[in-house]
Amino acid sequence: MASDAMSFAPPPGQVPVAAVNKDPGAATSVLRAPTGPSVPLSKLAPEAALRRLELTIVRRLEGFLHGDHLGLLPGAGTDTNDARVYQPGQDDVRKMDWAVTARTTVPHVRDTMSDRELEVWALLDVTPSMNWGTEGITKRDLGIAAIATIGFLSQKMGDRFGGILMRPDKVTRLQARSGRTALYGLLRRMLTEPIVADNAPGDMELPEGIEQLSRSYRRRGMRVVVSDFLTAGDQELDPAVPPPWERSLRRLAVRNQVLCIEVVDRHELEFPDVGEMLIRDPETSFMRYINTSDANARRRMDAASRAQRERIKIALRRAGAGHIQLRTDRDWVADIARFVLNYRRVAGMLHQPPQGVSK
Repeated sequence: MASDAMSFAPPPGQVPVAAVNKDPGAATSVLRAPTGPSVPLSKLAPEAALRRLELTIVRRLEGFLHGDHLGLLPGAGTDTNDARVYQPGQDDVRKMDWAVTARTTVPHVRDTMSDRELEVWALLDVTPSMNWGTEGITKRDLGIAAIATIGFLSQKMGDRFGGILMRPDKVTRLQARSGRTALYGLLRRMLTEPIVADNAPGDMELPEGIEQLSRSYRRRGMRVVVSDFLTAGDQELDPAVPPPWERSLRRLAVRNQVLCIEVVDRHELEFPDVGEMLIRDPETSFMRYINTSDANARRRMDAASRAQRERIKIALRRAGAGHIQLRTDRDWVADIARFVLNYRRVAGMLHQPPQGVSK
């Protein structure tokens, strides 16, 4: 039960008083699926805050989420790199670095860096489980906010950013373009995408969405997967058992640098004490009344939720992907900033090919 994406609803005629007292808008998002975005574009992409963030950490981002990156495909470039010892029969003598050769008395050649631009593609899960949110913003819109932040941080001249929307019945591709105007257009399109109704028909799930991302864009680059990483009907909590999407993610990480953004709501991790409540899975027919005033019941549900999230964390690490967890009750810009500040130090370890696979 705890492994399914869940939305809360009170018994007929009863509204959770704690939720109403705290935020009527949040209570509305609990009682029924949203009909539009829960935050406007101006708050979704606070460009002034992001400019300050760039000024603070831009130099630490070089080569990872920001420009001045090495080419992702083999081939000669125009910018010189370090000199190395000449390998007879393998290196072109026309690349000989005579100055270093004269100083060391050992033949050296000068490498070059490929000057290809970076191409980033973001896969956004917009299935019904992402419509859940109790803190004034849904998980779906929090995912778009994360894409906005990564998009602003990763763009430089010539770099392109594209998106894929994964619905239960299909995927929608948003063309990759360069520039902030194009990025704002992509974010606006994501925000205005019609909300997927509960129990919408379709067989598209996260493994298939990741496979679409992997097959459609063969050029190496950075791939961002934004989802709650919940699979309808998957009740497994053992971290040794891989989730259905892990295999697809491992394949994607072989050729690309992958960043996974897990979006969660506070009350998916900490069940509130609001009396009897109907727990309903928006993607299946599962529903059950739970007495949330029972401390033992809440403790068991919280423990299952923690085990579920730990399994997701371990699976993402096994797949060789970077991992950020964002919560609807926290500042997503600050959380991403903290992640990025530590990213360069650990990126080499995070993005090693999965075990048994070589690039």
